[in-house]
Amino acid sequence: MSEALINRLVEFAESGNQQKIVLAGQSYQGWIMEISDEALQISTGFAEKTGKDVWIDFNDLNTAQLWFWDNKQDQWVEFKL
Repeated sequence: MSEALINRLVEFAESGNQQKIVLAGQSYQGWIMEISDEALQISTGFAEKTGKDVWIDFNDLNTAQLWFWDNKQDQWVEFKL
């Protein structure tokens, strides 16, 4: 994957208090935990018992909506790759 895309994903991971990815009608809200060469991992839920880690392939991000929680505005803000 391109270095520019990986840099944008790192920026997304560092934006706001939480991140949200909406993909094919499914919403994943939590924290970006890892970015590999092919996918990113988002950890959802509030505790290990209810949360789960989901890997999302970079190719799927082309059709996804990315959001981050902005504490200053107290709302979700869309993030564009």
